[in-house]
Amino acid sequence: MAVSLVCEETGSRVSSVLNRDVKQFGKKFLFDRNEDTCWNSDQGPSQWVLLEFPQTVRVTELQLQFQGGFTGRACRLEGGRKGSNLVKIADFYPEDTNCLQRFSIHEESVTDRLKIIFEESTDFFGRIVIYHLDVLGEKLS
Repeated sequence: MAVSLVCEETGSRVSSVLNRDVKQFGKKFLFDRNEDTCWNSDQGPSQWVLLEFPQTVRVTELQLQFQGGFTGRACRLEGGRKGSNLVKIADFYPEDTNCLQRFSIHEESVTDRLKIIFEESTDFFGRIVIYHLDVLGEKLS
């Protein structure tokens, strides 16, 4: 059975934060399960979120809730083991909606690090707004 792989020990980095205002739009809001807070990227192409898990995991599902109008249009999931380069796991194409979206990952996805890359945005300036992010799967070690 798949469980949430994001925990307090999971490290995270983001490409940018709108106006560098981490108190209002920082990465911590991706995981707080509060529908009134969000991570808001600054403008520019190829925004991303990088997760570093405390143990090796197998990813089976990615969950994202965007703000409509600030959705990733063409996205890529990359993963890798510690000390190795990231490799593409899957491409996915979210809908421009406020609803929680689930993406099943069928490709081999045993990893310690996961990078979600938003190559294109529905926003003209390339901004991404995410209210909820979760990664489901299996803890291997």
